[in-house]
Amino acid sequence: MSKTPQTKGRGDGLVAENRRSRREYAVEDTLEAGIMLVGSEVKSLRQGKANIAESYASVEDGGLYLINCDIPIYNAANRFNHEPKRKRKLLVSKRELAKLSQEVERAGRTIVPLKLYFNDRGIAKLLIGTATGRKSHDKREVEAKRDWQRQKARILKEG
Repeated sequence: MSKTPQTKGRGDGLVAENRRSRREYAVEDTLEAGIMLVGSEVKSLRQGKANIAESYASVEDGGLYLINCDIPIYNAANRFNHEPKRKRKLLVSKRELAKLSQEVERAGRTIVPLKLYFNDRGIAKLLIGTATGRKSHDKREVEAKRDWQRQKARILKEG
């Protein structure tokens, strides 16, 4: 049996990526967190089904929780299935939790999920980042800069 996780034909274990977050937010710091899942959620993730585009993380009741993450039900689990948009606990150390909570309270930052993936040991991980929201003119600037970098690379490649 192969050691690489079976996720939609990708070899890197990536299940879901929040591409919109890089446009909507200026991500300052990232952190890898574990995620508490039930069996049917893991099976669904292994099929490559998940959506983290509308989700966010929040510090509540002395823990870090992923809210509004959509992991669709796994059909073969029938009555033992999970709730698709339930609140899921993220596993971080006490020190990391304290640091995240301070950044959210003092600096007014948001904890945004960036990627959901399986690591090389086959364990589900979530890459989260502390970020500040961008205004619409900032989004346009970033997009223009990215387009210019792409054009510049294309010109250098041709020349």
